Formats: sequence, structure tokens, C-alpha cells
Amino acid sequence: MNLQMISRRKALSSSVAAVTAAVASNSHAAGQLVYQQTDWNAKPFDALVKAPARIKQCYDVSQVGEGMFLNNIKNSLNGLHFGFGIPVGEIKVVAALHGPVNMLNFDDHIWQKYAVGEWLAIEDPKTKAPAIRNIFYPSLAADGQRYASDDPNNESSLYQDKSVQGLQRRGVQFLSCHTAMEEQGRLMVKRMKLDEPAEQVVREMLAHALPGVLVVPSMVSAIALLQTEGSYSYIKV
Repeated sequence: MNLQMISRRKALSSSVAAVTAAVASNSHAAGQLVYQQTDWNAKPFDALVKAPARIKQCYDVSQVGEGMFLNNIKNSLNGLHFGFGIPVGEIKVVAALHGPVNMLNFDDHIWQKYAVGEWLAIEDPKTKAPAIRNIFYPSLAADGQRYASDDPNNESSLYQDKSVQGLQRRGVQFLSCHTAMEEQGRLMVKRMKLDEPAEQVVREMLAHALPGVLVVPSMVSAIALLQTEGSYSYIKV
């Protein structure tokens, strides 16, 4: 093999590498609709799948429905613990949010900047106007404060708190769908006629996810794993 052929082969190899890198770069800039295994930390989700519990429930939620699913989860926790006598430590509930309801996983910054209440027709009960805050998140008892009552029948107790924060205090794990996030980022750019790329909106959403929320690559896939490998019962609401 002569030096000219070797030189041409090296040049071709370099060109292919450059094109591959360029394609990958452009693809990332356009967005990541599909998460690869190297794009996220799967350990917390694996631990959730393998969580030791007598009762394991997965709520599949895609529509806000005025947040009624939060009340369903609260009722399930109360029924299992008080009605059937299942110890709290033996109950694990997952709220798998995707579609429009995925927006409940983000803080007030996202709700205000991207007019989430107007988009999803959610009214703030305090202002009677489209919500510019996540009205489903705050607990009856602020951080560091006690609930007014320990009576499970009292509306001011932890056991009647159907907020996201209140349910998190009882061990409920909220999941956010990365695929839904990507789709919602594109929708926000289009709806609000933004100059910024959709992927920048997605990065901002990730930075403003509520404390304790776990982002998974694809919710429908995550639910399948929770059912088949984690033995979670499936509830669609």
C-alpha cells in the first residue's frame, strides 16, 4: 500500500468523523426527544422499582382533571393504613405524571413565565384568574410548621392534605416524563412565539422541577417496568 492511499484513507476517516460529530451536535441542538441510558441517572428509579413494600401502587395520570387524582392518592393511603391496617412503611405509591399533568411537577417560576394556568385553563382559587403559580404544590402546613391536627378525620391534618408537597411527606414519589417535557417545550415556544430554542425551555424546566421529583426518559416505559419488574398495581386516573 503506497503513501498516497494511506493519506487518502486518513483523510476519508477524518471527514466521516467530522460529519458524525456535526450530525450529533445538530441533533442535540434540535432537542433530545429520546433519552439514552447515558443521559440520565437510573439508580433512583431502579431503587424505586425494587422498593420493598407489601402494597405498591402506580397511578398513571395524563390529565390535570382539577387535581382530583391527588385526592385519590390521599384516599388510597388512608384506606390502606387506617382501614386495612397496613403499616406506613409497607406502602409505596408512585404518581406517574405525563401529558398536560406533567406541568404539576414544576415550580412557580415555570408557571408564571410560561403562563401554564392560561394554557391548561387552571384558575387560581385565590385570584380567580389563570394560575401563575403551581396551585397544586403547597401543603396545608408550610415547611417547618406542624399541622393543626393529628386527627385523620380533620381537614387540617396531614391525612387530609392532598397537595403534592403533603403527599410527598407521606412518601409518594412523583415522576416526570422527559418525552412530555420535550413536547411541552416545543409547544411553549410555538404558543408564546419565543425566540429561544425549545431545548433551552426544557433545560429551564429541569432546573425548576419540584424538590423530590424524579425525571424518567419515557413515562409509558417507566410504568411498564414498575408493573413487570416492581410488581406495582396499575391505576389509571
